[in-house]
Amino acid sequence: MEAMFHSSSFLLPSIPADETRYALVVLNQNLPRFTPLLWEHAKLRLCADGGANRIYDELPLFFPHEDAFVVRNRYKPDVIKGDMDSIRRDVLDFYASLGTKVIDESHDQDTTDLDKCILYIRDSALNQESSKLQILATGALGGRFDHEAGNLNVLYRYPDTRIILLSDDCLIQLLPKTHRHEIQIQSSLVGPHCGLVPIGTPSAKTTTTGLKWDLTNTEMRFGGLISTSNLVKGEKITVESDSDLLWTISIKKQESTKH
Repeated sequence: MEAMFHSSSFLLPSIPADETRYALVVLNQNLPRFTPLLWEHAKLRLCADGGANRIYDELPLFFPHEDAFVVRNRYKPDVIKGDMDSIRRDVLDFYASLGTKVIDESHDQDTTDLDKCILYIRDSALNQESSKLQILATGALGGRFDHEAGNLNVLYRYPDTRIILLSDDCLIQLLPKTHRHEIQIQSSLVGPHCGLVPIGTPSAKTTTTGLKWDLTNTEMRFGGLISTSNLVKGEKITVESDSDLLWTISIKKQESTKH
């Protein structure tokens, strides 16, 4: 089985050029403290509807010694897309005046705003077959549980696209069953708390290495065992399963994850 490699190098202040191929989607929840860092290295920056309010209101707070207007001009999203039921008119007008592309999809009430942004990125000229963009989504966790569930569902809707959901506390991504997974652990940035969760279908057999409580052909399902509150032991975790799994790991609160 082919291996798929994962890391959290996008949280490093300096990132190797070959690891900066990602798009950033900002959702309508509090901005993680490392948002300016992700913004700086992103190839494409989208706000999902009310995520634009967050950029407008909260990003200047990261730079208390700078004029808010200057900060807002510097952090201009490339695209604002969604059903436009959350973005304020003053925010929409401000970014539109700076040249941000605004895509109103209020006619589509069957997909989430994150869905809409994922589809835009997948169709982007920057997302080439030979070098596909990874997608980082901030504000995807926290707030209303139905919104969180919708964002988790997006991971399953696009299993062939690398999508990482981020909050101030943790990240979540899908590990498709089609691959064996090798996860590089940057211990200065993430861990040690982690988990592997089957959602949708049970896992009859999951095997891991590198965890305090490793799994060996272990069955996991809701109503039975799921691997939560586990701990990473080393610099590499391996996961192989007969079911798609969600991988989550804590993000450390320290200076190295700030801009």
